[in-house]
Amino acid sequence: MELKQKADLRDYLAAERTFLAWIRTGLALMGFGFVVARFGLFLQQLEFFQHAPSPQSYGLSLWFGTALIATGVVVNISSAWRHVRLVRELDRGEPAHSRPSTQAVVIALFLALVGLAMAIYLVSVHGSVNPHAESVVETLSAKIAG
Repeated sequence: MELKQKADLRDYLAAERTFLAWIRTGLALMGFGFVVARFGLFLQQLEFFQHAPSPQSYGLSLWFGTALIATGVVVNISSAWRHVRLVRELDRGEPAHSRPSTQAVVIALFLALVGLAMAIYLVSVHGSVNPHAESVVETLSAKIAG
């Protein structure tokens, strides 16, 4: 008969620290997604202040931002599920398995793809925005500061 060793308090605390780190990651993704989603609105306002016609749409920033927000939600849900499963394994005295975090690898690859797509998008938007944009930003900054 094999006796299962009860998990140490340090194991539970380590699991909780890892869980909280994933929660922070999910919240950061959601916050950054909100900023990215609003980037298109900022560009439209910038063109409005330049009195330039707006033939292009900045809708891609909304989609990139929404994708990042959705990723943050998925990270929080999956990290909660993994944490509950790990605590149950610790309660049963099952040995901890050393395995790479599939969640971390998938999120890292997804964020790399979204980052690459956003970089391409920003380069394409930068090439089509009015070249006098810097003077408009400086004028707005001076009005706000003054």
